[in-house]
Amino acid sequence: MPTLIYQAADAGDSSHQCSCYCIDSEFRLPVKNIMISAGEASGDLHAANLVTALHKMDPTIKVHGMGSDHMREAGVELLYDCRDIAVMGIVEVLAKWGTIMAALDILKESLEKRPPDLLILVDYQEFNMKLAKAAKKLGIKVMFYIGPSVWAWRSHRVKKIGRRVDMMAVLFPFEEDFYRRANVPVRFVGNPLVDEVKATMSLAAAQAKFDLDPARTTIGLFPGSRRSEIYNLLPTQLAAASLIHQQQPATQFILPLAKSVSETELQPMLALHPGLPLRIVHSHIHDVMQCCYAVISASGTATLETALMATPMVIIYKMSNLTYKIMKRMITIEHVGLPNIVAGKGVVKELLQDDASPENIAGEILLMINDKNYHQQITTELQAIRSKLGSAGGSQKVAELALGMLHSPQTTSNKSGS
Repeated sequence: MPTLIYQAADAGDSSHQCSCYCIDSEFRLPVKNIMISAGEASGDLHAANLVTALHKMDPTIKVHGMGSDHMREAGVELLYDCRDIAVMGIVEVLAKWGTIMAALDILKESLEKRPPDLLILVDYQEFNMKLAKAAKKLGIKVMFYIGPSVWAWRSHRVKKIGRRVDMMAVLFPFEEDFYRRANVPVRFVGNPLVDEVKATMSLAAAQAKFDLDPARTTIGLFPGSRRSEIYNLLPTQLAAASLIHQQQPATQFILPLAKSVSETELQPMLALHPGLPLRIVHSHIHDVMQCCYAVISASGTATLETALMATPMVIIYKMSNLTYKIMKRMITIEHVGLPNIVAGKGVVKELLQDDASPENIAGEILLMINDKNYHQQITTELQAIRSKLGSAGGSQKVAELALGMLHSPQTTSNKSGS
């Protein structure tokens, strides 16, 4: 029986249509190879969903690259597990520089020895821009999915991106406008979180699963997925939780942890807050969000997921003082939290660096608890964000775009990729 293979529209075609063709037993097209590079937990998940969509359209495609558990489960041949290099911040990156460069060398060597038909880069901006440069020198087509946030800081880098990347697949409509003005090939594919973020069980079932008391107010502590974030932010979150519990004894707390982090590692932090009613879980993150009246979240993808669940939050972040001073001078946008960026205004409170104190964090959560109108106002504003992120099917749209690039003629590349 012939195999159906989907042919995506040409990368420059805005119609988003795709067709299909057959491979019969006597004639087979050459197997296409893709390398994917994802450097942290959220990118690993998005990349895995992309690979799953690709394999549904063309099961013959071979994929290898850098990622972690989600990509491995999707059938990707992992050349490097990204968990050891998932750090953020200038000083933090420098501390891991040797490990990061070793991972980059492994991927560059693979580009040379087994050049893929397409390189797909997922987030992890600085690392992946270096990999894009190496790929362009070898004449390999490059697509950047969830690309550099040059619209937020260092906007002059857009010209460099245009030299190194054949297609930008972006998550927000305003990004498409930004890259198009700079004559960089771009396609707005919608945000994959629109598909991914949903509860898998009823509120009552979730509360029972997590051993939460329905009569109590549940506050979520989301310290991030990187170890560096957890060690940097969780002590402050726990201290804020203790302050909240002192003033509102009818509160309970839930802490979702990445699979790569064990509860044993957290014991020294937890021991400082005996008696704090805290549940620690390792899965069903969106069901956890559903249970929460409010969330204390590290800035990052989790804040957009929380917004899509319409759960009010306060966004916090801390980094080294040097990193913060440098980035503060570079950032050109008013807000850093994704919900606020998408909304185009300050929907939820952002507490950064010294402002992210236990007292300030607790104060914002207590305001939500004591002022129901304030809490409802935030909820209503968050509910409007989903419509700004595009329609469902984001992973499929990226897969169609990738297939279009795979089966289109090789683009004229800047061999220097500088």
